[in-house]
Amino acid sequence: MTYLLIFILGAVIGSFLNVCIYRIPRNESIVFPGSRCTACKKAIAWYDNIPLLSYVLLMAKCRSCGARIAFRYFTVELISALAFLTLFFYFGFTAIFWVYSLVAFGLIVVTFIDLDFQIIPDRISLGGLAVGIILSALLPQLQNASDWKTGLIRSVVGALVGGGLIYLTGVLGQLAFKKESMGGGDVKLMAMLGAFLGWKLAILIFFLAPFFGTPAGLYVKFAKKCDIIPYGPYISIAGFVAMIWGYKILDILFLK
Repeated sequence: MTYLLIFILGAVIGSFLNVCIYRIPRNESIVFPGSRCTACKKAIAWYDNIPLLSYVLLMAKCRSCGARIAFRYFTVELISALAFLTLFFYFGFTAIFWVYSLVAFGLIVVTFIDLDFQIIPDRISLGGLAVGIILSALLPQLQNASDWKTGLIRSVVGALVGGGLIYLTGVLGQLAFKKESMGGGDVKLMAMLGAFLGWKLAILIFFLAPFFGTPAGLYVKFAKKCDIIPYGPYISIAGFVAMIWGYKILDILFLK
């Protein structure tokens, strides 16, 4: 029953994340007005706004105008529910569970905004960077530290390492290919993850992200003939993997 409740709560949060994904890049309030159809602008009744179920029951169509509801809405709610449930499974009702859930939800928003608009909003990356540093001082266990000063220092170092690695990659890529190869949003996102996870996991994320991104990048480049490949989604996937299995992966790599 607990796992079911966690899954449902995650789906509910995912419904709100859908609002964020749609409105943030359009500079609209994520609070007012309430949920409404993006086609006819009519308010969505509560019984048509039940996460996951409403999409199925309405057969992916708005009750008022019949406009098709993008499958993305269902996808975001399902991913949010599964991510929340996975984090609960590994960390239980702990402070780290809630902090990592906050990070995961931010990564979900970043992923779908970057896929649609090729941007990563500063309010998430820079805001998350500040929150990561503050929480690392308040909860030094986030950085495997025993006191607030060590937690703070490790968070700042993690942010510098994470952002610095991507920035350096972008500089080298620009020198090699004579064009921008890494966006500033990616630098800020990596800095945010480093602030929460520390420098060791930031380095791991740096090397994991291409593992997830290369197959998709090759497909987009050669199948769709497109050179613009959003990198935020792959940093986000690598970040989520690092939150759960990061230290285990490092132990395996270094035979500890």
